[in-house]
Amino acid sequence: MKGIIGKKIGMTSIYDATGKQLACTIIEAGPCTVTQVKTQETDGYTAIQIAFGDKKEKNTPKAMLSHFAKAGVSAKAVVKELRNPDMQVTLGDVIDSTIFAEGDTVSVTGTTKGKGFQGVVRRHGFSGVGEATHGQHDRSRAPGSIGASSYPSRVFKGMRMGGQMGNDTVKMKALKVLKVFPEKNYVIVSGSVPGHNGSIVLIQK
Repeated sequence: MKGIIGKKIGMTSIYDATGKQLACTIIEAGPCTVTQVKTQETDGYTAIQIAFGDKKEKNTPKAMLSHFAKAGVSAKAVVKELRNPDMQVTLGDVIDSTIFAEGDTVSVTGTTKGKGFQGVVRRHGFSGVGEATHGQHDRSRAPGSIGASSYPSRVFKGMRMGGQMGNDTVKMKALKVLKVFPEKNYVIVSGSVPGHNGSIVLIQK
């Protein structure tokens, strides 16, 4: 598995060879530095750790400063691990957008926009109860009954109710790489990816 940390720039659209308009997302993919190489002998599994983005040393814990110093790199903002990497790398190597090519199929993992506490109409698509007749008051967006009384005398787990919406880790699969701009480390993928503009994402091939 190949992967890289990136930053979502935003969405746009491009035209393919047949003139069809395609919605797509621009991602600044890397450059990322290899800060640790894990092996079966030393760690019990195979993985590489990559870091992206610069960070002020005064805002970085001393333990992480020592960790980055072993790799010979400055303090980094984001660190992620890739299990079973399909890349031959050593400590301190730099990974950039050239690991992808046009036509590759990738998955992009990110954190969705946080919506705060939302009711059942917005969170689950409830339609409400219709007309406010027979003296009904302030019930048009209520969820209705959430369970019986004597049995089970509790609310079942998973009951659709109001609550925290968004701010979830989501993976979008089977996205196509439409364009790669190595000089700017830009990768354009089809469709949308989770998160706001400027959020951190993980692209895996």
